[in-house]
Amino acid sequence: MDTSREDFGIAIRSAFLKKGIQQRFSLLALIIFSIILIYAETIETKPLEYVRTFIKDVIYRSSAVISSPSKGFSLIASSVQSHLNVFNENVKLKEENAQLKEQVYDPDFLIFENKQLRQLLDEQIESSPNIISARIILDKQSPYLNSFVINSGSNRKIKNGMAVLHGKNFVGRIVDVNFFSSRVLLITDLNSKIPVLVQPSGHQAILSGHGMNEPTLEYLPKNHEVQTGEKVFTSGKEGIFEPGIPIGKVIINHEESGNAKVFVSLFSDMSQIMFVNINIENNSN
Repeated sequence: MDTSREDFGIAIRSAFLKKGIQQRFSLLALIIFSIILIYAETIETKPLEYVRTFIKDVIYRSSAVISSPSKGFSLIASSVQSHLNVFNENVKLKEENAQLKEQVYDPDFLIFENKQLRQLLDEQIESSPNIISARIILDKQSPYLNSFVINSGSNRKIKNGMAVLHGKNFVGRIVDVNFFSSRVLLITDLNSKIPVLVQPSGHQAILSGHGMNEPTLEYLPKNHEVQTGEKVFTSGKEGIFEPGIPIGKVIINHEESGNAKVFVSLFSDMSQIMFVNINIENNSN
């Protein structure tokens, strides 16, 4: 105990010896002031309690004022970060919403497609096993080109020249076959020439396509008796297609020159076809 006191005294004397007169006085004053504060803290009187309370309030208020800028900056940074997070989340939600809109089909379209598939299934049940069905994946229709691309090819035994039907109506023939796809040349195409039979007059003719316009009957006899409303079927001539497949009905257009042009109004609307049937029984090859 005595040793520790001596060490403390030696330390104080060393401090006074190393410092100047003013520094020694300051250090001594601080020590005395600290002792007074420690002693005053133990005295419980109202005046001193008020003084202590005032000093603590000043210290606390000063600390609050000093720390408020840092807290403010922290709050601002947190608010900015929160807004950035909300903005990024909003962008992601918009992207996800756009993707979902692309993936979700209109229920009306699904109902229509279901109706088409049911109709196609009924046609397959009623038809021979030589009829296979395919979906149109690409529609090329213009004044100079009328064709479909379907999602079936040689993988389903499709070959060039096979008849293509919409329901039971003739709409074209296969002209190009790949393994998983085929191209259908429609009877409205400029290059389409189909041997047909007109009933009940019994005349044979060639059905020629004219792009977007209705096809016409050509090479009819000069004194033919074809009338408006007669039906046109495939003739089966030269074994190209099965005979008796319905195509359309005759419309006579009388021109100013006195000549009559024989058009064929097709039973199937080419712009509304989604599924087709292919007759794999007869082909030209």
